[in-house]
Amino acid sequence: MNFANKIKADFARIHQSRMELKKVSSLVGTSLLTALNIIAGFFSIKITPMIKIGFTSVVAGVCGMYYGPIATGLAGIVADNLKFMLFPDGPYFPGFALNEFIVGMIYGSFFYKKEITLPRVMIARALVTIIVNLGLTSLWLNILYQNPIFTSVRLIKNIIMYPIDVAILYFVLKAAKRIQK
Repeated sequence: MNFANKIKADFARIHQSRMELKKVSSLVGTSLLTALNIIAGFFSIKITPMIKIGFTSVVAGVCGMYYGPIATGLAGIVADNLKFMLFPDGPYFPGFALNEFIVGMIYGSFFYKKEITLPRVMIARALVTIIVNLGLTSLWLNILYQNPIFTSVRLIKNIIMYPIDVAILYFVLKAAKRIQK
């Protein structure tokens, strides 16, 4: 019964996130975080043409904590398309916008109206790393370039970056939570 109540509460939070889209203050906040996401994307570190170290995921985490999964997912799509228009670095592929939506949904589901704990951040970041970074992004790169070598290189990069990403995300979310209060 406790599990069913948790699922019901999660669906209620998703509905609350959908309602955030009707508030002007939420739209303004989401827009500002989307702009910050674009700026953070500009300052990503390019290791190779296919491997970048960026911090846009941190901005998505903060947006997810403030505005929930629906608003953050939609903001991710907007940010991805604007980043491509402003700083194109390859062919346009809509799968990357889907990635941003999924990242927003994951972070929003884990952080919206919930306590920020290290295990919660670790699980959310692991899901983003496995589903989006290693799964979907590798698939999109293989579709675009027909070269499976990206998967092994991306695996090494994500294993190295996982603890760094978790630490940065955790401390930024804790700081943002204090600001929210």
